[in-house]
Amino acid sequence: MESTRLHNAQSALLSLEAAATTARGGFGCLFSSSAEYETALIAQRRAQGRYGRPRSPWPMLMFVGITLMVLGTVLVFN
Repeated sequence: MESTRLHNAQSALLSLEAAATTARGGFGCLFSSSAEYETALIAQRRAQGRYGRPRSPWPMLMFVGITLMVLGTVLVFN
C-alpha cells in the first residue's frame, strides 16, 4: 500500500516538473505564474505528508528534560 502511495506521489511530482519544463520551453503551461506552480507543489507535498508533525516525541522530551536540569541547577546554586 505504501509503495502505491509513493508511486502516485512521485508520478504527481513528475507531472508538475514536466509542466514546469514545458513552460520553460516556451510551450503552454498549466500554471499562469510561478506562485501558482509553487502553490500546487506545496499542496502536493502536503498530500504526501512531508509537512506533517514530527513523529518522534524525543526532541520535545529532550527539551523538557534539559530545561528541568537547568532549572534545578539554578535552584541549587541560589
